[in-house]
Amino acid sequence: MILYALWFAFGCFGLAMLCCLYRVIVAPGLTDRVLALDTLTINVIALITLFGILHGTSAYFEAALIFAMFGFVSTVAFAKFALRGDIIE
Repeated sequence: MILYALWFAFGCFGLAMLCCLYRVIVAPGLTDRVLALDTLTINVIALITLFGILHGTSAYFEAALIFAMFGFVSTVAFAKFALRGDIIE
C-alpha cells in the first residue's frame, strides 16, 4: 500500500514541479520568478525525500538537507539582487 502512495506522491510533486517551472518561464516579474524557484526547490526536496523513503536509505535525506541549504542561500541572494541590484556589498 505504501508503494502506491509513494508513486501517487511522485506524480503529484512532479506535476507541481511542472507548474512551478511554467511559472518561472512565464512570470511577469522578477519577484514572481524568485518565488516560483523557491517553491520548485521545496518540491525537489520533497522528491528527494520520497526517493529516500522508497529506497530505504538515509543518503537521500542528507542530500535533501544540502539541497535545502543551497535553496535557502539562492533565494536570499535573488531577493537581495531584486532589492539592491547587487549581491555583494
